[in-house]
Amino acid sequence: MNRRSVIACLGAAGLASLSGCLGLIGMAEHESSPAGVEAAAREETGYEQTEIEALPIERDVGPTNETVTVRNHMTKHEKRVGIMGLGERRAAIYNVLTTPQVSIFGRELNPVGEMSTQELIDLVRSNYDGINDISHEEDSDVTILGESTTQSRFTADATFDGQELEVDIHITEAVEADEDLLVTIGVYPRDLQSQEQPNIATLTESVTTDVDSDDSAGGSEDGGNSSSNETNDGSGDNESTDGILG
Repeated sequence: MNRRSVIACLGAAGLASLSGCLGLIGMAEHESSPAGVEAAAREETGYEQTEIEALPIERDVGPTNETVTVRNHMTKHEKRVGIMGLGERRAAIYNVLTTPQVSIFGRELNPVGEMSTQELIDLVRSNYDGINDISHEEDSDVTILGESTTQSRFTADATFDGQELEVDIHITEAVEADEDLLVTIGVYPRDLQSQEQPNIATLTESVTTDVDSDDSAGGSEDGGNSSSNETNDGSGDNESTDGILG
């Protein structure tokens, strides 16, 4: 499973409960708006916005098998960092996921809004067989879009370009972003914690709903393409961050 599928599963988690209700009340489609990181913070930390990706999830529900679609968005950011034995790679990532809020009679149906960071990371682990030994390290308070929330740091073992790598994973509990729910995930090699942990904090505090697709740098020779069928032959030139969360 690649990075796209891993992050998409956060939004998909609520679809089982969402889809039946949406079908019953005639809301066959619901879509989030993308969010990202302010340009000044990207420049300060060295992360590039590489893509804004729509992540539609469809289910057939009810006796008529009506198709219900929930469309999430993920804004991807990447940074080249040095990895011992591999040189510089796009091995630091920061993603901003939005998934639509859907409430009926004042009750929010998307359970992502109620998930703890432990539940979110467990969801990632259950949908990705290339990440192991996840361990909770610490929690901190962060402010996203003016709302205080919890950001947790986990450590894990991952595979990158065929090499085992210890990584730090930062994940936030969902906050409200206009009519959506928003979750952030940052990942980098653990050896770079002293360098990248402050950068993750800066990016998180600089999340914005004012995101421009024209800011996306697109793919690069070593990791811009994150196709769901992407594979890595280990040659180095076409490695990607999908090796960490993908």
